[in-house]
Amino acid sequence: MHHQEKATGMYAQKAVMYDLLACYYKYRDPQKHMMYYQKHYEYMKKFMEAYHEREQDEDVKTAMVRVFHASPTATAVDVYVNGQKILQGFKYKQISQYVKVPTGEYRIEIYPSGQTDRPVLRQTVYILPSLRYTLTVIDTVDRLRLFSFFDNPYVSYGETKVRFAHLSPNAPAVDITVKGRDVLFDNVRYRQVTDYKKVPVNERLDLEVRLAETSEVVLLVPNVRFGANKSYTIAATGLVKGSPELKVVLMEE
Repeated sequence: MHHQEKATGMYAQKAVMYDLLACYYKYRDPQKHMMYYQKHYEYMKKFMEAYHEREQDEDVKTAMVRVFHASPTATAVDVYVNGQKILQGFKYKQISQYVKVPTGEYRIEIYPSGQTDRPVLRQTVYILPSLRYTLTVIDTVDRLRLFSFFDNPYVSYGETKVRFAHLSPNAPAVDITVKGRDVLFDNVRYRQVTDYKKVPVNERLDLEVRLAETSEVVLLVPNVRFGANKSYTIAATGLVKGSPELKVVLMEE
């Protein structure tokens, strides 16, 4: 990595130097102008190749990670990674921004906000390279745990896709349907994340969460619209016949 950085810097310096010389000789000596401009072009090309190679090398050694608070009975929390606080006062249904992190093992500790004496969760996770993660705080506060799933934000141009994550700790298996149309996802159980499916772009849809293999609607989510060139996760959170009640959170990858 150090060699790559040194080479990239050298190529950039030479490209700038030859560009200045080419400008200097532009009207004084056209032949030297063309010679130095050619050298400028050659070193700009080397610089860009080295820069992209370094970027690719960094991507292989890093991952993108975000955190989602989906525990319905946990109050606001502080999240620590390897002993350092990264999120403060993180509330139920909040989603952090993605951050780039080196691959490897991380110790995650979660405390009630403002406290540091006894964590409500302590768990170790291993982050693999070149992936996007959503680290999700799930279950009730007395048995809190982390549940991780991979995100895939890439879609074909002009299209959109969606998947469903069942994160409600006391809800039975459910089907997700578009009202008046076909079932999108069927018989999804707690802690299950479906595959992605393509859906109509920019069309207002009424989504229904139904008890699996029945027509009983337990939650209606009206006027949902999925934008072009985007990837989404619909997450069911909350409690059935409890507080906070069953809701869905729409997350964009």
